[in-house]
Amino acid sequence: MDHARAAIFNLFGGEPTSYTRFSIARQMDGDNSHVEMKLAADEEEGGEIGRPDHLHASMPPPRRNGKNLCFIIMAAVLLLLIGFLIGYLSYRGRMQRVNRCLDGSGNCEMTPTASYFSDDGTEEEEVPGPRILYWPDLRNMLTAKLSASRLENNLRQREGKNSFEAGKTEDENTARRIHEQFTSFRLDDVWNDEHYVRLQDKGSSNNQVSIIEDGREELLESPDAYVAYSKSGTVTGKPIYVNYGEKEDFQKLRNVGIPMKGTIIVFRAGKITLAEKVANARKEGAVGALMYLDPSNGRKADSYVPFGHAHLGTGDPFTPGFPSFNHTQFPPVESSGLPHIPVQTISRETAAKLFGKMDGEKCPQEWTSGIVGCKVTMSSNMTVKLTVNNIMVDRKILNIFGVIKGFEEPDRYVVIGAQRDSWGPGAAKAGVGTAILLELAQVISDMVKNDDYKPRCSIIFASWSAGEYGAVGATEWLEGYSTTLHAKAFTYINLDTAVLGSRHVKISASPLLYSLLEATMKRVKDPANDSRYLYSRVGSDWIKRVVPLDLDNAAFPFLAYSGIPVVSFGFYDEDDEYFLLGTTMDTLANLKEKTDKLYPLMLTAAEVAGQIALRLTHDHELFLDFDRYSEELLSFQEKLWHFDSHVKALGLTLNWLYFARGDFQRAADALRRDIANSDRENRIVRRALNDRMMKVEYDFLSPYLSPKDTPFRHIFFGKGSHTLQSLLENLEQLAVNKTSVDVNKLKEQLALATWTIKGAANALVGDIWNTDNEI
Repeated sequence: MDHARAAIFNLFGGEPTSYTRFSIARQMDGDNSHVEMKLAADEEEGGEIGRPDHLHASMPPPRRNGKNLCFIIMAAVLLLLIGFLIGYLSYRGRMQRVNRCLDGSGNCEMTPTASYFSDDGTEEEEVPGPRILYWPDLRNMLTAKLSASRLENNLRQREGKNSFEAGKTEDENTARRIHEQFTSFRLDDVWNDEHYVRLQDKGSSNNQVSIIEDGREELLESPDAYVAYSKSGTVTGKPIYVNYGEKEDFQKLRNVGIPMKGTIIVFRAGKITLAEKVANARKEGAVGALMYLDPSNGRKADSYVPFGHAHLGTGDPFTPGFPSFNHTQFPPVESSGLPHIPVQTISRETAAKLFGKMDGEKCPQEWTSGIVGCKVTMSSNMTVKLTVNNIMVDRKILNIFGVIKGFEEPDRYVVIGAQRDSWGPGAAKAGVGTAILLELAQVISDMVKNDDYKPRCSIIFASWSAGEYGAVGATEWLEGYSTTLHAKAFTYINLDTAVLGSRHVKISASPLLYSLLEATMKRVKDPANDSRYLYSRVGSDWIKRVVPLDLDNAAFPFLAYSGIPVVSFGFYDEDDEYFLLGTTMDTLANLKEKTDKLYPLMLTAAEVAGQIALRLTHDHELFLDFDRYSEELLSFQEKLWHFDSHVKALGLTLNWLYFARGDFQRAADALRRDIANSDRENRIVRRALNDRMMKVEYDFLSPYLSPKDTPFRHIFFGKGSHTLQSLLENLEQLAVNKTSVDVNKLKEQLALATWTIKGAANALVGDIWNTDNEI
């Protein structure tokens, strides 16, 4: 540098009185550097003040004349020209490289870069910034990475196994293998949750179903299958057939004066869960219950007996409302949903034999379902004897979790889950969902680790145990973290029974996810016809055919107990259902015989689930359509209008319920305006708005009920007198017979519904000091 200064001095015929020093320093409050300029005249480093110490102190100061000024101007212009030429040549070279990238002649990285000159004069390039993945890119990447062959390999891991019963060897081995696979996928964290639960197992001898006629006992069947949580013991009673065991079926028998107290109720599978059928039978005073599989198109399944459970609820029925962790002191309580009567499943062949012995009233035509000689009652002295030898057992079950942590809000997450256990091989019941779970964990982790995808929120992958007993593993986890999960988990995606056929699509979901589901189906190819999308199969009116979640679906407690939006998606055949579900014949071979597109269908289900999870963790704003609940409430209000006069006759009014519905509508409109007018790049504002959306589902859990006594508090999807459906049924009964309705109970129902909806509206507004002004 000294030589350069000397050359400048000689060129201009003089010497500068001072020079500047450049100091590149990193600021303490950020990554930006600044250039610090210090004049030598400001420093005292020796020599005369204002003079550098390496210059001779006696040198006369240079003359500042016009000639020197001209030289300075010419030199500045020359330097500018040289800089322009260097910049132009550098820019031209970069553009040539970019053009080669664009025309395909070179293999180039398109991430923009900047260049600069180092101290030795060589040109260097800055490290390229992170790759930006927009939603279409992310969606296409997921589709490209999903592999049918890996799905097949995952599903084949269940081949050759007879049972994966919860807490037993095969279930634990599968849990260990899933833990190892999650670890090999390089998930950010993998862990287990242990629960100690009370389950029911088959006793030392099989249960028995016999008929007693003229003092002689004839054994009809002694199946290997059993019904968990059935009461053990022996009962006898006259058999009565009640179709599917729905409330309407029992009402039909009551209307014709058929007594059911002290009888053994026989019903067929379908429509509602076994636990609901048994609960209806118990209300009528039955002493026992039998269920058989509905007829299928082929007679192959006529001898099969399904397993099942009779607990009208989810989770461990001996720790209702709280988790069964190993440090829990279990009180001597039990769920009110236990049946307290013996229950057993039988084959269709045995049901036909039983009908052949019955000599009473014939079945209505709509009840026959193809069974020859179907009878409703028994007029002779013949009775049915049912013996149940089930025993209670204490077992440890494992839930396996893996997580991809979010880069902005790791404390918020989507949960993707699948049941792992099954009483038989469980290819369709548990194998398909587990295979899809593993595939999604591997693919999404690969996108994060190798393709620069940075989800804003976390994605949790969960493998549940004891699902066969009523979503025990999932419910115990929810109960263990009930105080925080509703504020952290904003969606649960259920993968169970994703493929039971190929002709139709079955959807169960929270209204909050309808819009996201529709957008997803418009971008996923139909496995039956690659030239069209899945949406063309379900049709524009698919929402009218959404199936309510039942107690056997692991998504049910997420929605009805914890207030978390859920989606459950799968393929099935409406006219030829997969009746092997829950039997020992639920094998991979039989499932492949059911559909020749098993793996393409699994691939499609994985793509639907994956797109939903990625979209929810990709966007700034949560893809939750809270306006849908305004439509649901309006639809409910329209059903109530027919009962205005009946309610007024009791001195009551429905107006307050209507006002609450209007408040929710205005609150939803206000939130929509807040979102539209907000700075979406502001993380604090965005998180606050997402908080308000996340609370919508949770705020429809009635706050006036105990989660221990009434765990499913959701007024839309729960179970109990607090639900809107129960209120509607009570009003329908009021229209038929005024004296049959308890007025005080009706008042309570109206109050609970009104204030739950009003509370949801207040929460949607956000700040309580704006509540009255907003709605």
